[in-house]
Amino acid sequence: MLNYTGHPFVDVGIATITAFAEKNSPVELTIEDLDRIADYMEQNYIVDPLKSFLNVAFPNSGFTNPAFEKTPEKRREYARKILRAYKPGRPQISGQQCIFTGTPAVAVSFDLNDKLPMGRAFRQHIPLTTGEDVINFAPYGNAGLPLSGLALLAIHALPLGCAKVSGRLLAVHADNPEYTLKFAKRFLEQNRRNIHSARQKGDKKLAEGHYRMGTMLIDTLINIESTLHDTDDPVSISAYHFSNSGQGADLQVFHLPLEIIDFIADVHRADYADKWHKIVQRGWQLSVKKISNKEPDESFQPSFNVLYEDLLLLPENSRQFIRRYFLRTPTKTRRADDPRGFYSITSDADIVSWSITELFLRKVMLMTKERIALIREFGDRLAEYVYTENDTGFFNQFLRCKDYFVLRAVLIKLSVKLLKANKGPIISFDAYVDIFECGVDLPYSDWRLAKDLVLIRMVERLHELGWIQRNVDEIADSGELEE
Repeated sequence: MLNYTGHPFVDVGIATITAFAEKNSPVELTIEDLDRIADYMEQNYIVDPLKSFLNVAFPNSGFTNPAFEKTPEKRREYARKILRAYKPGRPQISGQQCIFTGTPAVAVSFDLNDKLPMGRAFRQHIPLTTGEDVINFAPYGNAGLPLSGLALLAIHALPLGCAKVSGRLLAVHADNPEYTLKFAKRFLEQNRRNIHSARQKGDKKLAEGHYRMGTMLIDTLINIESTLHDTDDPVSISAYHFSNSGQGADLQVFHLPLEIIDFIADVHRADYADKWHKIVQRGWQLSVKKISNKEPDESFQPSFNVLYEDLLLLPENSRQFIRRYFLRTPTKTRRADDPRGFYSITSDADIVSWSITELFLRKVMLMTKERIALIREFGDRLAEYVYTENDTGFFNQFLRCKDYFVLRAVLIKLSVKLLKANKGPIISFDAYVDIFECGVDLPYSDWRLAKDLVLIRMVERLHELGWIQRNVDEIADSGELEE
């Protein structure tokens, strides 16, 4: 009867119907299942809090039209007409196929006055499409999009399977239907609780999530991942944060490719979970009251996590992500509640983790194992030298290097010093070229990344040896790393 189509809005709606019926797949749905969710929508879409909120999805529809405020029976009539178009026996239009399901369009005019073309849907029925009588880009100048009754029901179920964030809808679609269903189920459960609560209190507005969009998305994904450990299938997801409001329709699309999802799943496993949890905890919004009074603010609830928000910028911003969260480089910010302004190599040395960094390099940046091994070995050698000689001067010089030729000069100077002491150079020529250069005197475009990675391994090792703790006052301000 129903199956996923590949279109995000329709698929999220189908997943919502499936979740409402407590089924595992849309192919298991029956007419009775469709009737039950149609009953629920018919009861709730014509009254607050959903009636007012549906302006963000279906403006100027029979659900939201202010002209029906004094004639609620017209809202009920509209709801029955739109939400029951899937019923068996409804006439179909020969030669016009639904653009989503490929089945014949239903021979129903999607308004109360039967003025709209049969089976044709417009902006008040499908978010972010064109309005009535707009013939641009329509085949043969026929305005509107042909729909089947099942597709129409799925699209109208869409808001129930979305999160309400910042006055907009957040729909999540994955290439693995199991994830699409899980997201829709989570959001549906929360929406039903909020609808019930609002009805009980007499509130006219539907409550929305406390978190920002990016934080809501990643937090929900992590909770879903914890229930899907048995699946090893790669997955990527796309999030659609949109409004179809007549005051300003807008759409933002965020894509989390499979390598990011894979990293998020693996970093929560036992080998990484403890330090990763600490990194995440230091990414939550700070209480301004707590900062100013230096006292705990028990009532404060953070609304965003900067690490979660920055995950949406990957893999393009991978280098900045490593520097910020794995090397703990502070970020200049005007916001007093942004925790990144307080990051520090010294105070955060306990959560600097080479193993998490290596996982990120393999999963997200696809760096070769050979180069990763060379960087780790070089970091170990430098850490051993700094610890043995207690050379804070070299450590600070290496940390401050912002120019490639300065970096090379610092390492050459150290190698000459070691040779004079009858010790080998700090790094071989071949290893140096493999880490920092694509040829003699031709640095990699990511030589700064290589330097940061070496520094991450150094900091972790020196913290394990207790050197960082003993030399906090001698180590340069890590704010100097900021570019």
